[in-house]
Amino acid sequence: MAVPLAPWKQLLVNSLESNANLKHSTYFQLATIGLNGRPSNRTVVFRGFEEDSNKILINTDGRSCKVEEIKRSPFGEICWYFTDSWEQYRISGSLDVIDGSNRDRLKLLQREKAWFTSSPRSRQQYLGPTPGLPCILEGPNQELSLDPSTGPVAAFCLLILDPDQVDYLNLKSNERLAFNIENNDNGGRCWDSKKINP
Repeated sequence: MAVPLAPWKQLLVNSLESNANLKHSTYFQLATIGLNGRPSNRTVVFRGFEEDSNKILINTDGRSCKVEEIKRSPFGEICWYFTDSWEQYRISGSLDVIDGSNRDRLKLLQREKAWFTSSPRSRQQYLGPTPGLPCILEGPNQELSLDPSTGPVAAFCLLILDPDQVDYLNLKSNERLAFNIENNDNGGRCWDSKKINP
């Protein structure tokens, strides 16, 4: 059953708009559970919302550690701070990894769309060496070419975070709100919100 659009989503859209002059406002931290059981955190880029939903889109390299971490434990949390408006969002939920082996045709189309909405420079990254491995210097740096009309390369993955908890803090107004997914009497799900102490 579909979850209705969340009340926190408009807050987040407003924050993105009021901080749009700052390039770093589209970057946030994504924490997952590392393969060693410890927290694993990194900075990623906001690629928008899934159409007509609350789900957050993130592009990543399928060869990176985070993909294996998510496959083992699909839970993650975003921490996003907007420096101009002094707002913080902590968004928790489950992550879905969409790579080229996915059997769902609609998800593969989503992945392809994410690929083509990325800049050519961003797409070029997925042709480089495997992230996290030792750097082997072999002669001059060779420029890898990529046909702009070609679909996603094997290393390209789309991550989709499906939020179930959001903690919003506004340091200017000293306001904090907690949003949670709740089951309602009709067997559906809805967002509940309450003010909490900052």
